[in-house]
Amino acid sequence: MTKIQFRVLYREFLFRLVDLELLSARGDISRLLGQLGAVLLFLSFALSLRAVFLDPNMPAARLLSIQWDREHMLIALTMVTVGLFAVLSWDSAFPDRRDVLVLAPLPVRARTLFLAKIAVLATALSVTVLALNVLTGLAWPPVFAPMHSGFGGVSRSLAAFWITVFAAGGFMLCSILGLHGLAAQLPRQKFLRLSGLLQLMAFGLLLTVYLLTPGPGTPKTLAAHQFQRVLEWIPSYWFFGLFHVLNGSVPYEIQGTIQSLASRALAGLAIAGIGAGTAFLLSYFRTLRKIVEEPDIMPGAGSIHWLPRFGNSFTTAIVHFSIRTLLRSRQHRVILAFYLGIGFSVVLLAAQVPGSQERHLTEVLVSSVWILFCSVAGTRVVFPMPIQLRANWIFRVTPVPGPHESLIAIRRSLLVLSVAPVWVVSAVIFLSAWPSWIAVGHLVVLAFVGGILTDVFLIGFQKIPFTCSYQPGKSNAPMVFAALAGLLVLVFTVEGVALEQRALASPARYGLMIAVLCVAAGCARWWSVTRANTPLAALLFEEAESPAIFALDLHRDGRFQA
Repeated sequence: MTKIQFRVLYREFLFRLVDLELLSARGDISRLLGQLGAVLLFLSFALSLRAVFLDPNMPAARLLSIQWDREHMLIALTMVTVGLFAVLSWDSAFPDRRDVLVLAPLPVRARTLFLAKIAVLATALSVTVLALNVLTGLAWPPVFAPMHSGFGGVSRSLAAFWITVFAAGGFMLCSILGLHGLAAQLPRQKFLRLSGLLQLMAFGLLLTVYLLTPGPGTPKTLAAHQFQRVLEWIPSYWFFGLFHVLNGSVPYEIQGTIQSLASRALAGLAIAGIGAGTAFLLSYFRTLRKIVEEPDIMPGAGSIHWLPRFGNSFTTAIVHFSIRTLLRSRQHRVILAFYLGIGFSVVLLAAQVPGSQERHLTEVLVSSVWILFCSVAGTRVVFPMPIQLRANWIFRVTPVPGPHESLIAIRRSLLVLSVAPVWVVSAVIFLSAWPSWIAVGHLVVLAFVGGILTDVFLIGFQKIPFTCSYQPGKSNAPMVFAALAGLLVLVFTVEGVALEQRALASPARYGLMIAVLCVAAGCARWWSVTRANTPLAALLFEEAESPAIFALDLHRDGRFQA
């Protein structure tokens, strides 16, 4: 019976590692996992092509530099991929309230529950590492093997590579699990309030460290004194050193540095494993009881009303509801953080390219517009995703104004949640670092761009944010649209910023540019309002599938026309 229970729980927990209702198409978890696996396999294939066409007769120094950069990149990519997967499955790693309330009345031992959880996490780690390195783990180890080492050296390099990537992935997974499990020892309500912030911080930290970590270069660069302090705090270099020790390819001049990095990798892996094990034991003895005994987040009595009014009572209610929903819902924040992470990734990559002061100014201008687009697109994608069914019914039984008044409230919600934060942060940075006339001029342009993007993304949107019922898989279309639009925006932004820089040098050109933006903003606003005022426009509270048969509805006086 215990084995049967374990298999059932294992299958259930494995399919709940991702948010089935919000991310998978039509609730088909196998399709979603297949898509993720296909992406990892394609990435592995693309990364392995360089090894196939690598010229073995190139200069030794050049070949060594390529080998070291590729070794570190593959290890770091494995760590960030496992880390992102662990962050996305943040709420599924440990038992939640549903697990306790459903399984507690059943004759299921807590030991079986936690063994199933651990088995699922081990499976997720193994599948992720294998899918990402299935081709690179065969193509690159022969290149990493010491020269003239023969078949034995290649076999040792293969073993060293796979041991290293599994150890690196295990370190990252255990670190995030330990952080989550130890934070869960706080009082239940405090943990739930802190959990979303920790999840977003982990997401941003993973991308930032991966993008800003410098490559190893050459043994001389790695042995530089100013580089040593950096290596001590970057886990990817710890496992880079571990790989060279296992591979038997430690250069003599930096033997001490590599040995120190390998020791840090083993110590970090042990500490992370102990931390994750301690977190699971604590959840075994304490968290299950706290989930049942302590309530979830509840609104505080007598709390300060810190949000201002945003118009009439209906508009203010919609904006306040949208702000509080985004602050309280971890699922919505994670999806929004995904879009913001893409935006910051592009910004960080552009910042690493050296250039003149004029080029730096261009990059900053482009970055501000790009972050603004990612913020508006991400917020627009999470708007249709409901938070609770109760929110749906509250608005359905409340007298709601017409589509035009509702569009005003929805538009202000999108402006407050996406445009306003980016504009305020940009204003603080620009006014403190640039001449006032350049900063103010660009902030005016940024405000017009934010308004245009808001109106464009709201065309055809007829739902109160976070309230309409949601069909699984509906997020695919907006995400694809946002990705394609993002590529176009990134291309046109570069050209637009070049025009803006020339316009800022001439008041006449700047006035003409503002006039053009006013016309574009007016057209976008007119188009959005016109669509909202059509006879068929009405607020939607239920997302229904398209019917298989469409009626032509050709009738006159109650009779169908021939």
